[in-house]
Amino acid sequence: MDQSLNQPWWIDVIKALVVINLVMAAFAYSTWLERKLLGRMQQRYGPNRAGPFGLLQPIADLVKLLRKESFFPANAIDLLYIAAPAVACFTALAAFSVIPFGGVWHVGDYDVTGWIANVSIGLLLIFALGAIGIYAFLVGGWASESKYSLLGSMRTAAQLVSYEVSLALSVLGVVIMGQSLSLVDIAEKQQATIWFAAPQFVGLLVFFVAGIAETNRPPFDLPEAEQELVAGYHTEYSGMRWGLFQMAEYINLITISALIVTLFFDGWHFPWVHALDRLGPLWFVLKLFVLLFVFIWLRTTLPRLRYDQLMSFGWKVLLPVATLNALVTAFFVVLL
Repeated sequence: MDQSLNQPWWIDVIKALVVINLVMAAFAYSTWLERKLLGRMQQRYGPNRAGPFGLLQPIADLVKLLRKESFFPANAIDLLYIAAPAVACFTALAAFSVIPFGGVWHVGDYDVTGWIANVSIGLLLIFALGAIGIYAFLVGGWASESKYSLLGSMRTAAQLVSYEVSLALSVLGVVIMGQSLSLVDIAEKQQATIWFAAPQFVGLLVFFVAGIAETNRPPFDLPEAEQELVAGYHTEYSGMRWGLFQMAEYINLITISALIVTLFFDGWHFPWVHALDRLGPLWFVLKLFVLLFVFIWLRTTLPRLRYDQLMSFGWKVLLPVATLNALVTAFFVVLL
């Protein structure tokens, strides 16, 4: 963070608490939004009983999960079995510590930034947290002492490792053009030049597709394929332990959408009108909503791939395209 800003540590603490609670609320109502949109696209109502328009459905789901008995496999490895959902949820929430959602506001004698921490390697930090989150899914399935859970966790590890390579390579072009790994600097660079979605359109497509696989969303939800694995890595989980895995999955979806907004669509900035940047969080949320809509739209449109198709597409299509995009970008940046 710029040392010239007058922002005490307690402002960062308040922002962290606010952001965490907003992300949790966004997760809860993204489940409601998904069920409503899926219902509309499939010509049915969706949630419409708990509160007006079903708006209290996420609260009802939370109460149900809290009151539901948490079954515990007799042969499970206790500590790892219990810790896995918490680690998955923690890594998902921690990613928002470096995602910027606004500029700098002057409140009284203090400066308030639209980010919790502006670290020079923010993009690498998010990928590192995602890699740690993979261990939560892998260990949770293995510690359950269930063959279905083990198969689901192995699928998860193979899928996430495969697509994380393409995910990282797809943003190399953005890093080269932005000349920084700081998400704040990348957003500011787009404001000064052009949205990276235009010159990095290929990288955007690769990042979007790899992001779907990273978040286990349809049509890449093979680790949870109920026709083959019952429920995958979380087969032996119930109650709020299962809820934490679902929370991590949805928050990862929000994180991927926020990353796309920041890396390719100018983050919190309003296009061409700098005076409107003071409403940065509003523009950020609107862009985020559009991307979430597209993710949900794909869920109700595309059928699930076979596992061999999933792996073949990741290694034989996405990886070469992402590598070629990074090389072409580096060539033109050096040339110009």
